[in-house]
Formats: sequence, structure tokens, C-alpha cells
Amino acid sequence: MLVSSKGRYALRLMIYIAAFGEREGRISLRTVAERESISLKYLEQLVRPLLQAGLLTSVRGKGGGYELGRPASEMTAGDILRAAEGDTAAVACEGLEGACSRSDLCSTVRFWTGLEAAIDEYVEGVTLADLSRVPEVKLELKSIPEG
Repeated sequence: MLVSSKGRYALRLMIYIAAFGEREGRISLRTVAERESISLKYLEQLVRPLLQAGLLTSVRGKGGGYELGRPASEMTAGDILRAAEGDTAAVACEGLEGACSRSDLCSTVRFWTGLEAAIDEYVEGVTLADLSRVPEVKLELKSIPEG
């Protein structure tokens, strides 16, 4: 699976919302853009397929922002990557879909099929809850000056 910046940034967005949404409430894209150093315009493009897939919900207006569409424990990295990337195939091989006239003669179809299965098993075995527990997503706590 070749994961582009869309998939990488979609994961970062979702991890941020999962990690801080309960404590901070709805999360604005501006907040994510600033804290994760991702372009606001790029995040605006990324949320569309995540909303369509039901992974995020949005509320407009004062106090609005984004929140998870379902519990983080019920979302996998695969759900997020598929929503952001579309096709998650590691290789462009028509034999994987049974559409290749050479698939019965091709010795690599079994290899690609096995690779796809291994990737799918891994990305489906990692939940958003798992990812949001990593230490990298902790906010920097700013100390309050004394005096």
C-alpha cells in the first residue's frame, strides 16, 4: 500500500481529534493545522471524504468543529486510509480482482494477493484508539509564569 500525504495527514487529523476531542470538545481545523503544522486548506480537503465515510461529524457556528463519527475503538487505520486514499492496493495488478486474462499463467498474482492480505490484516488490526494513545500526540503544556 502506497500511502500518500493524504493518508498520512488524515491519520494525523483523526489521531488528534481522538486524543483531544473529549478534553477539548469539538476540534477546529485551525487548531489542528496550527498544532500539527499542516496547511488549513489541505485539512479542509481531507475532511470531506472522512465526513462522507462517517468517520467525522461536523457542527457549524460558535463552538463548532469536528468530532469522531463513532468511537475511536471502532475505527481502524484501514477505515481512515481507505476514506482518504480511495484504493489501497499495493500494486496495480488486475489479477487481484480476477480481471486479468493472464492471472492463471502469472506467478506473481499469489504474491500480490498475499501482500494485500498482510497489509489489510495489519491496518484493520490497529484502531484509532490504539493510535491516539501514543506519546507523540500529547500537547505541550505551557507553564504559567510566577509572579
